[in-house]
Amino acid sequence: MSAVPLWLKIAYGAGVPLIVVVYWRAYGPVNFLWLSDIALACTAASVLLEIALPASMAAVGVLPLEIAWCIDFASRGRLLGLSAYMFDPKSPLYLRGISLFHLAIPPTLVYLLWRLGYDSRAPLAQGVLTGLTLVTTYWLTDPAKNINWVFGPGSKPQYAISPLIYLTIEMIAFVTLVLLPMHWVLHSLFHPA
Repeated sequence: MSAVPLWLKIAYGAGVPLIVVVYWRAYGPVNFLWLSDIALACTAASVLLEIALPASMAAVGVLPLEIAWCIDFASRGRLLGLSAYMFDPKSPLYLRGISLFHLAIPPTLVYLLWRLGYDSRAPLAQGVLTGLTLVTTYWLTDPAKNINWVFGPGSKPQYAISPLIYLTIEMIAFVTLVLLPMHWVLHSLFHPA
């Protein structure tokens, strides 16, 4: 018997390719460097293949950020500004609607971890993936877009310190403030995969 219901497989199997096509046309391929988009791909892989590692990676690396996005969305983007673009009438409604995938990721990941378990290899795998993603984002993207905040906290680049020093601090902060605490929490809450 399948650990993941068919309706969820259909939703991710049809929804994620649609999101990819729409985002590719609207934003281009660099948009897929966002950690949340990578987490969506990992979540979809786990849903479709019923493998714990991709869901564990997304949970250990991005779940707190996705929960923050959801809380910010409930405040109409006023609390943290993470989802403020969702309420910008200048942005097409269909693009804002596609971004609602952020609301689906947290419950889907919790469900997958409950059903499939937590894979303790996730922190190392997600750490390497995130490190490579941040470095790639730094070298390949426009600082004005500030994807994954690799040039400064928030929507704009910072100029107070060297960009490479800032990137190094961001990578260390990710490991110490997100990856390791989430590993401890997830390892405590869910059975091993």
